[in-house]
Amino acid sequence: MSLPQPVPPSWKDLGKSSNDLLGKDFPISGVALEVKTNTPSNVTFKVAGVRDTKSALITGDIEAKFVEKKHGLVFTQGWTTANVLRTQVELENQIAKGLKLELNTALTPDTGSKSAIFNTTYKQPGLHSRAFLDLFKGPTFTADTVVGRDGFLLGAEASYNVTEGKVTRYATAIGYSAPEYAVTIHGLGNLSTFAASYYHRVSPDVEAGAKAVYDTKATTAGVSLEVGAKAYLDSAAFVKAKINNSGILALGYTQALRPGVKASFGLALDTQRLNEVSPTGPAHKVGASFTFEG
Repeated sequence: MSLPQPVPPSWKDLGKSSNDLLGKDFPISGVALEVKTNTPSNVTFKVAGVRDTKSALITGDIEAKFVEKKHGLVFTQGWTTANVLRTQVELENQIAKGLKLELNTALTPDTGSKSAIFNTTYKQPGLHSRAFLDLFKGPTFTADTVVGRDGFLLGAEASYNVTEGKVTRYATAIGYSAPEYAVTIHGLGNLSTFAASYYHRVSPDVEAGAKAVYDTKATTAGVSLEVGAKAYLDSAAFVKAKINNSGILALGYTQALRPGVKASFGLALDTQRLNEVSPTGPAHKVGASFTFEG
């Protein structure tokens, strides 16, 4: 008798371990601040802002989320400094076990621009399937599915334009996931771009990963490669480092100052232009991120 199969990751989470290792906790583009607070009535407020070093522009948003656990209902309302009103309504495990319904809308009062996307997610042991209907663009129907068995993962995605009556985008992926490591290969952009990622938890305190991307339509031949590592200094701090084949070296340091308070600092150096010593110059970048959660 085979063992019960876990629910595999969704299509967007294939290769997530490697993507998080190489993409998160490197605040190199400016200064970011995020504040989260929770109320006894299951309402969560979040305020976030970012000052971009290059443009000196400050962008931000405020968000309120209400969770009604008994009926599986989540209602989120957001408002950004670009005057975009975002609304999200989620309903999970009510019509059927493993089924989640979601509606995401956005409205810009200044221009009248609007969007509405209806999503469904269905999860069962060995299966994770999603479908999206963009009501105003096309309309376009997008579906993706990931099946998994004994650590092996197989996924595919396709988009269909209802008005034009044709498939506009398709992609596929295959991977293997184990507790200590994961390998994923993607064929994206109608199989015009291929990406391979690798993640390895070397020890409880050290993680390593790499990602290679080959774009068949790129004007410059070759594969872009990025490798990185993460090391825990103690239970409250870790450092990260990564470098790509263009010579960009990024360093990150994250420290939990106290429960609910976290600070991250990042530095990116162009190792081929080290003569430009100013860390805020065109060759190098620095940044910081602060998170407060109560």
